[in-house]
Amino acid sequence: MKAKPDKFLDCLGLFCPEPVFKTRLELDEMKVGEVLEVVANDPAAVEDISALVKNLEQELLDVSIEGNLAKILIKKVR
Repeated sequence: MKAKPDKFLDCLGLFCPEPVFKTRLELDEMKVGEVLEVVANDPAAVEDISALVKNLEQELLDVSIEGNLAKILIKKVR
């Protein structure tokens, strides 16, 4: 079962470093336990946001890619 996102971040049409920057700002505003869904179509977004999540020691719940659309679920754990 996938976690239901508490927050949604639309990064469609944005390119590096915008999706990572916006994801960081959104995570900073969230409470521990909340889940963020990021949708992006920048080819580098999955790799860049995954690295950000790891660096911030948050939890990457799921990454799904359909065509050029990536959906990334992140849980704030600290």
